[in-house]
Amino acid sequence: MEDLLNMLLEKKKVSREKLEKLTLACQRDRTRIIESIVATKLVSEVDILECLGLLYEISFKEVLETDHVTDHWIKDISRQFLKKVGVVPLVRENKTAVMAINDPSDLCPVDDVAARIGLTSFSLVLAPRNTILSAINTLYDRSGDSARQLAEDIEDNEYTIIDDIEHTADLLDDTSDAPVIRLVNHMINQAVKAGASDIHIEPFQETLQIRYRIDGILYEMLTPPKGVQSSLISRIKVMANMNIAEKRVPQDGRAQVRIGDLEIDLRISTVPTSFGERLVIRLLNKSGSFLKFAEFGLSAPNLACLNSTIRQNNGIVLVTGPTGSGKTTTLYAGLSEINSMDKSIITIEDPVEYNLQGIGQIQVNTKTGVTFAKGLRSIVRQDPDVILVGEIRDIETASIAIQSALTGHLVFSTLHTNDSAGAVTRLVDLGVESYLISSSVNTIIAQRLVRILCRSCRQEYFLTPDDVKIFNGNGEDLVGKKVFKPKGCSKCFNTGYSGREVIFEIMELDNELKSLILKTSDANKIKEVAVRNGMVTLRQDGMIKVFKGITSIWEVFRVTQE
Repeated sequence: MEDLLNMLLEKKKVSREKLEKLTLACQRDRTRIIESIVATKLVSEVDILECLGLLYEISFKEVLETDHVTDHWIKDISRQFLKKVGVVPLVRENKTAVMAINDPSDLCPVDDVAARIGLTSFSLVLAPRNTILSAINTLYDRSGDSARQLAEDIEDNEYTIIDDIEHTADLLDDTSDAPVIRLVNHMINQAVKAGASDIHIEPFQETLQIRYRIDGILYEMLTPPKGVQSSLISRIKVMANMNIAEKRVPQDGRAQVRIGDLEIDLRISTVPTSFGERLVIRLLNKSGSFLKFAEFGLSAPNLACLNSTIRQNNGIVLVTGPTGSGKTTTLYAGLSEINSMDKSIITIEDPVEYNLQGIGQIQVNTKTGVTFAKGLRSIVRQDPDVILVGEIRDIETASIAIQSALTGHLVFSTLHTNDSAGAVTRLVDLGVESYLISSSVNTIIAQRLVRILCRSCRQEYFLTPDDVKIFNGNGEDLVGKKVFKPKGCSKCFNTGYSGREVIFEIMELDNELKSLILKTSDANKIKEVAVRNGMVTLRQDGMIKVFKGITSIWEVFRVTQE
């Protein structure tokens, strides 16, 4: 211990004053020196491991490469044991082996692991604890039988008692032996690593299907035995404090879990079906910071337009698109950009998905009478500068939003329409007079999310005459142009895509458009004039990303079907 502390001082990782505090922390628990020092937050784990590496002459790796590493030994040793001792064997295909460890002061577990998996020689590296846990999970998840084996363990052992755990326990550290708990933890952990937004657990007559929604598309990940169904659903309901005895009515609940440094909020919904309860888990990463417009992958004109739009003094800014197209993220990004001490910003949402520091957020609650309309009417009396209305659903909400905009407030809201011009038609259908629309609405934004091609496996592709037929006869000059298409690899879960970017259609209501809206609410005529005046359509914005190699032409046409 003394050697480590002196090394930290010598390398100027800590001051002498901090060194005394570290010494006291280490004396409290001499069996867990690294954890004791990290817990003080006076020095980082990386700094500690770098110094230990010099003392023990072991190299330090902040990242562990798990590609080209075999996992044939997984059946010989349990995931829980490796996590408990903080060791992961990285056995290469050329028979060389590296043992990644977190604590070099006790090498007995390393010898145990080597003996269990039949290693006769190996080298050592130091790595952060979370890096080791992540590598362990990656190797076990990659062996396709991992989750399936967990499910079969439940049936074989007939576990019926579900042990409760602390809702915010770290799933990476949970070593419970109950297979049902391990299966749920595995599902959530795998879904987070895959970037999934939802987990669907769907019962059928003879099967149980588990699917993840990744980048907006559902993928089947697991089909456990039907006998697992009751235990699996009950376990998740226990985590969310839902009534496990009630299976005849829909229920909603929420829970929180930690996966390493990530705080994950789980929104859980069940509905009764003919073959049991259907359950969906919505995953929300509360640890992530909000994106800035500059990180959206926007074209320069769209970025400039958005930045000027959100800084107007009054009027309505509408964001349109189907469910799951990122409307809320765009609105939150806009609010984050303009949030400052000299502005009063209030929102009314259903539900409040993320907490925004310095912004007043109201939750819609129909049971207590807090609707969008009533909440909005109260907000106006709170002297706000900027108002966000989660969604305009009826004429009452629309009317109050318009009156707020006309009396000097900047109002953000959303509508469910296919494109920007369709928002005008939708407002007229709700009963809003056309003169109120033209005098209050400043900008209408339509958006979609397109999947980004995986950089590791995307393939070059040259457009053929058959491909350009989808351009409605306007794409002859594109024949032979180089684009990219998806292939699929282990890094993108064989989908060919990894992540999503937004495409925009921004319609600013100039004088010509406002005059036209007074005469007609025909979306086609409004769009025709907007395009003539320079508006870039959703499909055109998407094609810009296609020719930059960001996404595929088929992905753009999938999300912009006209």
